Amino acid sequence: MATAPSPAPGELVFRDALGSDVDALVALIESAYRGESSRTGWTTEADILEGQRTDPQGVLEVIEDPGSRLIAVQRDGVIVACCQLERRGERAYFGMFAVRPELQGAGLGKTVIAEAERTARADWGTREMQMTVISVREDLIAWYERRGYRRTGRTTPFPYGDERFGIPQRPDLEFELLVKPLV
Repeated sequence: MATAPSPAPGELVFRDALGSDVDALVALIESAYRGESSRTGWTTEADILEGQRTDPQGVLEVIEDPGSRLIAVQRDGVIVACCQLERRGERAYFGMFAVRPELQGAGLGKTVIAEAERTARADWGTREMQMTVISVREDLIAWYERRGYRRTGRTTPFPYGDERFGIPQRPDLEFELLVKPLV
């Protein structure tokens, strides 16, 4: 039986995350959004939220959910980015998106989101990608708008009091739904 060729040095490998990836994925997600390490990149939420962004149980639940895929992105054997795709009929939800802070701003995020959109279309026939973003994250929303997402004005409350999602540092947090047609 033939084996797949090894990726070239520096080449990105997109694959479904495994249970053995949980610790690396939690560390990646936390580093991209919380604490001092997140300030290296531009996606930090450190000024609006303290505490955790995710935990091992939450990541494992996504990996094991038959209606979801957690995509790990590797370069030279190291996980450098990830994202979640959740099947919702003709729509897919995009979440748990993280890029190592020191690699942000170099186009990796654009590559990951484009591959996620391609995968959702090809594997599930998805016609629309949805995501929610904290509405005060204007810079992040603008980045998604440049990728073709549009604001809907539809919001859901931030889960104040549930520290699994972090400890809010301001009283006006809510999630806004962003959508992009994938046809």
